[in-house]
Amino acid sequence: MKAYEFYLRDPAKGNKLVGILPERRKDPARITEKSVMNWVEKLFIDGLSDRDIFFIQVTISSEK
Repeated sequence: MKAYEFYLRDPAKGNKLVGILPERRKDPARITEKSVMNWVEKLFIDGLSDRDIFFIQVTISSEK
């Protein structure tokens, strides 16, 4: 399963993980960098610019 780790840039203290969200959209054409950034700004951090936050796509294993 795809997921995104979102980080807040902090030059003084280093990057801070602010959240992880799983990708649930079935249509890959709807998944863009802009759509992912809009998603995190609505859920976690409203009002920050793209320079303040970034994401990394990761794979989450469902195996236990």
